[in-house]
Amino acid sequence: MEIRIRKIKSDDIDWIKNVFNQRWGGDFIITRGKIHKPEALDGFVAEADGEKFGLITFKITGKEMELVSLDSFLEKKGIGTTLVNEVINLAKGQKLERVWGITTNDNLNALKFWQNRGLYLTKIYPNALEASRKLKPGIPLIGENGIPLKDEIELEIRLKNFLK
Repeated sequence: MEIRIRKIKSDDIDWIKNVFNQRWGGDFIITRGKIHKPEALDGFVAEADGEKFGLITFKITGKEMELVSLDSFLEKKGIGTTLVNEVINLAKGQKLERVWGITTNDNLNALKFWQNRGLYLTKIYPNALEASRKLKPGIPLIGENGIPLKDEIELEIRLKNFLK
């Protein structure tokens, strides 16, 4: 199967909302107290033979790109890595200085994934999900591996060194 990466199109929005609902607990995502809706995000879709196998969304502000979501529907096939490489290449091409994202303290798989792709832990926002639950009450109290879901963890990669 050959995976092809393409930019999000306007007719993908309903599908993205469905992905957010199924995998993120609502048709929007909250990071650092900001609501991210699919129609306001850029991103890429991974597909093969007319079927969608992955999605990455992001928001560019100034010289920074925030990674908002990453979903791979076939684990351990390189889809997530391919999508991440696509956005980092885009960020380099646009001479952005930093790519960053937020995960939660319970998401050990995400922490492993992002660090293995060159992102570094930069900040911890203790009890950040308390405020997020006011905007999105469906955020559970207990997360993956039975870990209480409390904190946001920021990871980043600085791109200045790659721009020379």
